[in-house]
Amino acid sequence: MSQTEELLNIPLAYNPANSQTSASHLVYSLFPEWTPQKGGRGVKFIRFTDGITNTLLKCVHKPPPGLSPQEAKAFEDENSVLLRAYGNDTSILIDRDRECTSHLLLSKHGLAPPLLARFANGLLYRFVAGRVCSVEDLADREVWTAVAERLGEWHGILPTHPAGQTSGSEVNDLWGVMSRWIDALPSHNDETKAQKSELRRELENLQCAKKNGGYGLKGQDGGVGLVTGHCDLLNGNVIKLPGDGKKVHFIDYEYSTPCERAFDIANHFAEWGGFACDYEKLPTRGVRRDFIRAYLRSFHEHRKDGVQVTEEEIEGLMQEVDLYRGVPGFYWGIWALIQATISQIDFDYAQYALVRLGEFHAWRDSSDTPRERRWASEEIATIDVTVQN
Repeated sequence: MSQTEELLNIPLAYNPANSQTSASHLVYSLFPEWTPQKGGRGVKFIRFTDGITNTLLKCVHKPPPGLSPQEAKAFEDENSVLLRAYGNDTSILIDRDRECTSHLLLSKHGLAPPLLARFANGLLYRFVAGRVCSVEDLADREVWTAVAERLGEWHGILPTHPAGQTSGSEVNDLWGVMSRWIDALPSHNDETKAQKSELRRELENLQCAKKNGGYGLKGQDGGVGLVTGHCDLLNGNVIKLPGDGKKVHFIDYEYSTPCERAFDIANHFAEWGGFACDYEKLPTRGVRRDFIRAYLRSFHEHRKDGVQVTEEEIEGLMQEVDLYRGVPGFYWGIWALIQATISQIDFDYAQYALVRLGEFHAWRDSSDTPRERRWASEEIATIDVTVQN
């Protein structure tokens, strides 16, 4: 029996129209001792609003009376779970079995909190104490250094994969995901059929470029192969841990999949602009160079390969990330087109798709745009990370 099959499966669903009652039933199924009938003190709920896809609730067993504020906070952090309910029809976008497998793998390596249970439309897992980062936090030197080190740990510890890894007849990597997303796009009229065909051609061109050297993409994996990427490192998925502020934790692994490490890094850099796509907030070359330096030191440390980071390796990964800077726009552009047809969340996905696909087109056509100019700009390094020689 696989770990996923062994995971507790609660035969209930979360209902956003009856949020507190349905969430209570789910949590009490997992922790019956929290119910007042069993001597518990019930549950309070805190809703997080950082994402634009899922519902995320912190479910807290109420602390006993008489505790100091500090003691009550510690009790709540230790006696809380997160309930994540999937957005409407998001199974079109996300393989939920693969998400559970990824979460269990990450938990095994100490990179994710324990996964406690599945339910009909979501997951329950242990709460990670800390503060969700803002878009502004991503540009803070201590935060982005911690993100670089944590991402290096992810890529260094988790299994790597040869390019084109298959699962059955399907390619189970970043490129396979995009292919399946394009398949899922509607084609009910001439306009949507033409759009779908164009995106299919673009993806085939990218895959051909990777094989034959177009856009400079051929062989851009640093000789590492495909890493297990997070693939959604926006600010809301980065938790600043308590303490000295120099450690972060990544959450939400629904998009985790084998990918080129340059994609995972370039995708994170793109998220510095937030959902507003404020390109003036993107990291310039100097910041990216220091981020990559910190990343590589962590990567080799956790891979335990004895490699000492050199300026040559840093510049090589800088070039890889530069070459991948347009691919996240293509990836999230397709995603947003699907969300525009299925989501019930008040967000202009259609406009977001235009913006993100515009980033891809500017990269593809070498256009002179604000984003491309920001990406090309240099900036004095802002962190002292010594290269090992």
